[in-house]
Amino acid sequence: MSYRKFLHTGPVFGSVLGALTLLLNPQPTLAEQAQAEALVEHTDDAVDHHEHHHHEVAPGYQRSLASYSVPAVTMVNQDGQRVALPELLDADEPVMLNFIFTSCTAICPAMSATFASVQKKLGSDSEKIRMVSVSIDPEHDTSRALNAYAKRFKAGPQWEFLTGSLDDSIAVQRAFDADRGDKMNHAPMTLMRATPDSQWVRYDGFATAEELVKECRNML
Repeated sequence: MSYRKFLHTGPVFGSVLGALTLLLNPQPTLAEQAQAEALVEHTDDAVDHHEHHHHEVAPGYQRSLASYSVPAVTMVNQDGQRVALPELLDADEPVMLNFIFTSCTAICPAMSATFASVQKKLGSDSEKIRMVSVSIDPEHDTSRALNAYAKRFKAGPQWEFLTGSLDDSIAVQRAFDADRGDKMNHAPMTLMRATPDSQWVRYDGFATAEELVKECRNML
């Protein structure tokens, strides 16, 4: 399913597009950033969260369970520090993972705004969650570019942005069934895991911050 179908499904449509319009500005003002965050909050409230079967959580996105092997690659974070991916992801605390690229003008700003909203909603509990965003455009996304992107979304110390070689980025995408062959075919997805012994919870589509926060609290 393409991200265009996700965008046009359910009550999320208007708020996501509104947030995108504001967040596409490379240097949004504080007022614009606040407005974008408010739109994300509105998106959270607009979705009717109730019991679903067959892993459906709301129109437009789907929850499933999966097992993945973290590839033995070393990447570089937004501060220029080398990070061994297995050590980062095989942590005792819960992990949230997504795939982005900083020049993206479609789904990445919406997903990053959702992560930022999760961080805000969790409050002090955000320190207990390891948040990771892996670039699928490492040739463009240097540590400096990722650092600026992290600041744009007010990422806390628990949120790491990773880049590296193109081969390593592709290896990570393939390991998590996120490789779509080209960055323009990028699809929205969030992965979460409570412990290294747990299965990954996979959200395909635009999972709301409220749903991800609920998942986080169940993992803590």
